[in-house]
Amino acid sequence: MVLFTPDDTAILLIDHQLGTMSWIGSADRDQVKANALALAKAAVALDIPLILTTSLEDHAQGPLLPELAEIAPVQFKERIQRTGVVDAMDDPAFAAAVKATGRPNLIIAGVTNDVCTVYPTLTALQQGHRVQVIADAGGSMTKQADDIALRRMEKAGADIASTNMILTQLARSWSSPAGQKLVPIVGALIPTS
Repeated sequence: MVLFTPDDTAILLIDHQLGTMSWIGSADRDQVKANALALAKAAVALDIPLILTTSLEDHAQGPLLPELAEIAPVQFKERIQRTGVVDAMDDPAFAAAVKATGRPNLIIAGVTNDVCTVYPTLTALQQGHRVQVIADAGGSMTKQADDIALRRMEKAGADIASTNMILTQLARSWSSPAGQKLVPIVGALIPTS
């Protein structure tokens, strides 16, 4: 597989909302949140197109993580607010935003891998995109559901990666301009104990 670069990639963060975060049972929610925020920080630092989307903000899903408004204020304001469409790629505004990036490679992280991530990943693959799913920037209600979703996406052709893997892939070298911008973001993810 040819590695993704900041110049040929877009990052899609799907439904990292306060309510949906509480539905994760397969992973540590604080770590999932930290990983999703790190992806947003990397997108801003490297000038990678970042598309944020939510579903039913006025229902149980709740508002988008408020930290994203601080990290990526323009993208937060321009987020695609879906009205219940499960596959974000089925939402015309979201699909148009992805197409407008002109990027063949997509880094996708959804808050729940077995719902928010799996369907847009499958659709993006069918449309000819290369996809890396960032498994640890999402989770599922159960570990079994998470495992099944990740296997399904991998079988369909997505590469499964972790946040640290994709950030180091985008950096290539810590001495490069990209690497220098990513050092503090990666460093903040390193456990202190």
